[in-house]
Amino acid sequence: MSKYRLDHLDQLESEAIHILREVAGQFERPALLFSGGKDSITLVHLALKAFRPGKFPFPLVHIDTGHNFREALDFRDTLAERIGEKLVVRHVGDTIKAQNLTEPKGKFASRNALQTYTLLDTISEFRFDACIGGARRDEEKARAKERIFSVRDEFGQWDPKLQRPELWNTYNGRIHKGENVRVFPISNWTELDIWNYIRREKIELPSIYFAHQREVLEHEGQLVAVSEFIQVEETDKVSVKTVRYRTVGDMTCTAAVESGAATIDDIINEIIATKTSERGETRIDDKVSEAAMEDRKKGGYF
Repeated sequence: MSKYRLDHLDQLESEAIHILREVAGQFERPALLFSGGKDSITLVHLALKAFRPGKFPFPLVHIDTGHNFREALDFRDTLAERIGEKLVVRHVGDTIKAQNLTEPKGKFASRNALQTYTLLDTISEFRFDACIGGARRDEEKARAKERIFSVRDEFGQWDPKLQRPELWNTYNGRIHKGENVRVFPISNWTELDIWNYIRREKIELPSIYFAHQREVLEHEGQLVAVSEFIQVEETDKVSVKTVRYRTVGDMTCTAAVESGAATIDDIINEIIATKTSERGETRIDDKVSEAAMEDRKKGGYF
């Protein structure tokens, strides 16, 4: 018997690379959704291991709400240029105008739910039959229900009661015309796994993930970045704090955490000590209702 055994991160990496290659083998027009966040950056790193020295068998695709953090967008563009892969960007603002959608109102007027319209339009435009994403089961309970190959109907909808078995790492990508599959290669990873892998592989990240000073608004125990996208009122408590971001979504729906963690080791130690998930602590949009994420996913959200 061989004395060589894969460690935990090696096993996760091997599984993810296998899934990426399965996508390349089973689908004609896949895409990798890439936002410039840590999970999608990790996916790009895994894709480099899976397909180099060849080119990716899919473009990088970003659905840009117009409310993103500048650090993430700059990193997105720089990374795509550095690795020489095609980047497709489609804007929610364009969809709002084209479809005459109602722009959300209020203090934190998030376009997060409207991403679904732009995503479905983009899938239709390029006839994507599979979209690879960086969602993980430990993030949120609706995501914990989802298979690695998750079939969507011709309307982009997900039915949690109609999912395919995935026994012995066998993934069924057979679909009917008009359907597509959402694929989650790092579904079995945890936030701690991601950071340990980033440390091991020396993966570069946007500065927003590390401690920095930022003007924030304190709202219901959360620290929301002050920006042109939120309504700051006279009664709001605004201050400059040393913060970092555990997850990066829109500026309107993602809160920072107060932190002095300036290195990956510092961040890993913080994660080990914390008792809350990254989305549970920092995503305002997930707090709309108990089933907020599941409702959005049923409607076509990633």
